[in-house]
Amino acid sequence: MENIDDKQLVKLIEAAVFVADKPLSKNQIKSTVLSPYKVSPQQFNRAVKTLTDDYADRGVAFIEVASGYRFQAIDAFANELSLLFQEKAPRYSRALLETLALIAYKQPITRGEIEEIRGVAVSSHIMKTLQDREWVNVVGHKEVPGRPSLYATTKTFLDYFSLTSLAQLPELMSVPEMKLADDLTPIKESADSA
Repeated sequence: MENIDDKQLVKLIEAAVFVADKPLSKNQIKSTVLSPYKVSPQQFNRAVKTLTDDYADRGVAFIEVASGYRFQAIDAFANELSLLFQEKAPRYSRALLETLALIAYKQPITRGEIEEIRGVAVSSHIMKTLQDREWVNVVGHKEVPGRPSLYATTKTFLDYFSLTSLAQLPELMSVPEMKLADDLTPIKESADSA
């Protein structure tokens, strides 16, 4: 194994993450493009910090998500960049987002537990959409009669929302903090649809 200087290491990691079609983990980077080189954990971490700092003031950021490192356009230009794409971003129903939030915050959780909290049935379409997007999957079965599936979020969910772990989810507000304005009345949902 040969040595690689810090500047070359930064350039090599940058190039690898740039050409990859999905986030690259530290292990993936080490086992592929860095396999011919002797790189200490400290040297790797310095290179990642250099890249993060170098891209801190640009339109693209070098970030870490659950699956690894990637380049991502900064949020400040989301509206302008959306004009580049013909497709409209998918719009998700309130029911789907509530279901996803419950899974994210209460995982592992059964469909029945979600329905109990929401007070309405969760349609099969919502669960299928969440699984098709690979945001949730079945992680086991609860040891009760019927053995219902237990749902949890995935790394794809974390990557989509630019998170490295569930600990980065915003804190939930307590019930007294959630107040409706006097002139607003709650909207009753007639059916769950995505």
